[in-house]
Amino acid sequence: MPLQEITLQDIFIAAKSISSLAHKTPLVLSQGLSERTGANVYLKLENTQQTGSFKVRGAANRLLNLTEEQRANGVVTVSTGNHGKATAYVAGKLGIRAVVCVPDLVLPHKVEAMKRLGAEVVVAGASQDEAEAHAGELAEKEGLTPISPFDDPFIIAGQGTIGLELLEQMPQLDAVIIPLSGGGLASGIALALKRANPALRTIGVSMERGPVMVESLRAGHPVQLPEDRTLADSLMGGIGLDNRYTFRMVQQHVDETLLVSEEEIASAMVYALRVERLVVEGGGAVGLAAALSGRAAGPWQNVAVVVSGGNADMDVLQRLAGDAAGG
Repeated sequence: MPLQEITLQDIFIAAKSISSLAHKTPLVLSQGLSERTGANVYLKLENTQQTGSFKVRGAANRLLNLTEEQRANGVVTVSTGNHGKATAYVAGKLGIRAVVCVPDLVLPHKVEAMKRLGAEVVVAGASQDEAEAHAGELAEKEGLTPISPFDDPFIIAGQGTIGLELLEQMPQLDAVIIPLSGGGLASGIALALKRANPALRTIGVSMERGPVMVESLRAGHPVQLPEDRTLADSLMGGIGLDNRYTFRMVQQHVDETLLVSEEEIASAMVYALRVERLVVEGGGAVGLAAALSGRAAGPWQNVAVVVSGGNADMDVLQRLAGDAAGG
């Protein structure tokens, strides 16, 4: 697809296309967060997707739109875990070869999950940018089609199907809190919501360690930052200095951005486990962290928090829960 505006129609087309590979996820009222905030707070449970995260939506839409030649040759992508897992899952369903390049910081349990789904995993470089460079080399050498984790119109439209579901499940929404990294999720959801109601508030949330999209928005252009270990490992990585879609779409459609600390992310993961009975990874918990902190509050009656993933390292989650109990 050439550089062009992504439309609401593209998102509706994606919703129909991916229905056999990604399911509609529940939107449930959080009694605990509602009591804390004074609003009706709903959780959009993307952690219940087949691959444990929202990424299956975009991966399905992208791979379904490959040409026959591209399907025959296979695909290559770069990931810190969830996109690679989703690509491997969809590729396996469609009979497509999938190579996933990952940086050194990717957690071992996510690498193993990608391998179990049939992906060829290549550890390449200390950062996502270095892994992406290696993926480009493999694409040229082996004729593989590069699949962007976020900066691709098919990926964005696939993630935007969450916005359609939110409007269907709770038409009276006033605000939506969305994890923010490369911007595929936030730009897709925000586009769908803003087309329906420009007054609906969209809030993107990143971690304090390496929030590349947030710093790019502040600078007015894409920037690079060093990668640092974070509980929100699925949000690590750059947005690309040659970013074509998500940077400008986040600029246009996301009203506000917030940063949450490692301590707030840890508290949100433990809260999700103990109160909501949900296993939520760090990157999927940043929206919960913002809601718990009170910084995402507003004069709203109905708020949705996108819980974007549940592929947590159980050893880490148990440690955090134990530390919280001991404290």
